[in-house]
Amino acid sequence: MTVFFTDRDLGKRFPDILAAAGLQVERHADHFAPDCPDETWLQEIGQRGWVAVTHDGRIRYKPNELAAVIEHQVTLLVMIGHVPYSQLAHSFVATRKRILDFLALHHPPLIAKVYRPSATKVLEHPDAPGRIELWYPRS
Repeated sequence: MTVFFTDRDLGKRFPDILAAAGLQVERHADHFAPDCPDETWLQEIGQRGWVAVTHDGRIRYKPNELAAVIEHQVTLLVMIGHVPYSQLAHSFVATRKRILDFLALHHPPLIAKVYRPSATKVLEHPDAPGRIELWYPRS
């Protein structure tokens, strides 16, 4: 079963919503100090084979963090969107089949963006899935 590790930047509600939907979730706060450097937890997550979920879209541009993703064979999903984290979490849950299918086809190290569905799609279907796109490595 896939274990999703939620970065501290997603708060407490995001992992709670994923867990309530039946996903296996580990929270940053349950394993690391709040000021733990990203390279440290990325190493640990890679060693455990967990899938890291963050909202930090700049991680790909931080050389030390990108190096940690590569060196420690991390699968990192970046949530895209400037909405409350509870909405991002519900979108993640609605997109989980696409996420799991994507993870079955791609192997670490990788960074992928997880997008919410458009507002129009959400109005038509509140549980509409979003999409997932490979961000690193670029093909």
